[in-house]
Amino acid sequence: MRDFFKSGKFKVIICILALLVGLIIFSVTRNGVTSGAESVFGTILSPLQKLSQTISDKVQTTIDMFVNADEYYDENQRLKAENAELTERLVDYYSLLEKYEQLSEIVGLKEDNPDYSFSDPCSVISRVTNDPYGAFLIDKGSYDGIELYDPVITSAGLIGVVTELSGTYSKVQTLLSPTLPVGVYCVETKDTGVVQGAVEYAEQNLCLMQYIDKDAEIKVGDLIVTSGNSGLFPSGRPVGRVSEVGIEESGISKYAIIEPSADIRHVTTVFVITDFLGQGEALE
Repeated sequence: MRDFFKSGKFKVIICILALLVGLIIFSVTRNGVTSGAESVFGTILSPLQKLSQTISDKVQTTIDMFVNADEYYDENQRLKAENAELTERLVDYYSLLEKYEQLSEIVGLKEDNPDYSFSDPCSVISRVTNDPYGAFLIDKGSYDGIELYDPVITSAGLIGVVTELSGTYSKVQTLLSPTLPVGVYCVETKDTGVVQGAVEYAEQNLCLMQYIDKDAEIKVGDLIVTSGNSGLFPSGRPVGRVSEVGIEESGISKYAIIEPSADIRHVTTVFVITDFLGQGEALE
């Protein structure tokens, strides 16, 4: 009996039975009515039909890829070229936008201060390693008309001065450094003093204003600007705002903690003032 189930005759019988079942289903549904047997049959074969269709679609896709490989490759290369061109245009757009913003800024500064002469806008190209006071290098130097001790600013306020110089780059020492004293006054009260960095405040991006009269009315929030009495800086440039006021340990004067107007540690573009009215003329 086992041999019979494995024989060719048995397989032929199965095929005949399958054909008969198909004819029966066709006969039952020839008038457009579906029988219960067909429904069961369809339920059984439906997953197989879906699998067959999926395999067929994948085979067709694979064949299409082989047949049209050259066309797809050319299309891919064209899209890559278009993407590269769009990326380049986007870079150019942002570069032009940055230049426009820089020129707008320098035009505004020039309109407000007609006696100023500026270098071209300078980009910060590196920060000085291990400098706790935020010194940095800019991409302009003596070839661009910059000289030692020229003041460095942004439209927001004073940044520092040029302390080292080459033909193509310069080093800028910032307000946070204790080696850079700046004569200043308070816009609201006219109280005067000297702003310079201090190691205990530099890490917090703050400066110290000293030598303020004990009876001064300077207060938190007041604006501090350059006095211009040293001839090193033009007068009236914003330095920062008062964040704290106290009495010196000696008891004979006040001090103030100043938050710089410019973001010294994160600035990316600065302007060097190469000439201004009163430059180099220290007041007695």
